[in-house]
Amino acid sequence: MSFTNILLTTLCVFGISSGQVLFKIAARSASASTDVLSVSRDLALNPFLLGGLVVYLATTFLWIWLLRTIPLSVAYPFMALAFLFVPIMGATFLGEPLTVRNAVGAALIITGIWVIAR
Repeated sequence: MSFTNILLTTLCVFGISSGQVLFKIAARSASASTDVLSVSRDLALNPFLLGGLVVYLATTFLWIWLLRTIPLSVAYPFMALAFLFVPIMGATFLGEPLTVRNAVGAALIITGIWVIAR
């Protein structure tokens, strides 16, 4: 797998992770109502939700473009990087805690991806 493909595949995972954070921010800012219509109306106009959807769409197109030349069995394990990116972004943007478990898990994931990419 070329360095460019590794970089673009990692960018895809970063985009998906960013979308998840945007979805969480949208969920936090949605109405506290239990009425599905009220919450749906709030979310339909939420810029964070719309931003997350745009990021997901762009990332999906890049992912499909990459899969033209990278075997899925090689590319897909990179999606595990989301388990590294999302907690870091959650801590940075949402104030969520990072734990030793997160660090150990991230190290194992990076090691596994390195083995597969080689």
